[in-house]
Amino acid sequence: MHLLFVCTGNTCRSPMAEAIARRLLAEGGLEDVTVSSAGTSAWPDAPASDGALLVAMEHGSDISEHRARTLSPELVAAADLILTMGPHHLERAEALGGVGRAHLLTAYASGAPRAVSDPFGGDLDVYRATYDELEREIRAVLERVSDQRSR
Repeated sequence: MHLLFVCTGNTCRSPMAEAIARRLLAEGGLEDVTVSSAGTSAWPDAPASDGALLVAMEHGSDISEHRARTLSPELVAAADLILTMGPHHLERAEALGGVGRAHLLTAYASGAPRAVSDPFGGDLDVYRATYDELEREIRAVLERVSDQRSR
């Protein structure tokens, strides 16, 4: 199974989500699940933002090698589950062929459809809050995925 996280620039939320998912998958032993990320308006090859880098490091993840990618039909086609940070990301993923596989992260995780806050331009406390929000939602996603697979 391949999970794809989508935000706008692929420098803050989705790289942090990817790192969180990788860590939680390793901790939970779900070895056959892979993750990646992309942005609807990414500047190709841009690094993760400084705030995302620092907050990921605080949680034991190194995203210094991350490079932004633009969401494409190929990336959408390769994903089994596409989790977006906001409604406009969902619309774009669906327009590129993700209908039925693309969902708002929060709606898929907990049934509460809302955008994940964007920390871009904020201070480290804003990034930390977004990281914590992402971790809560991704834990719920991985529990759901695990439950569905064990049926």
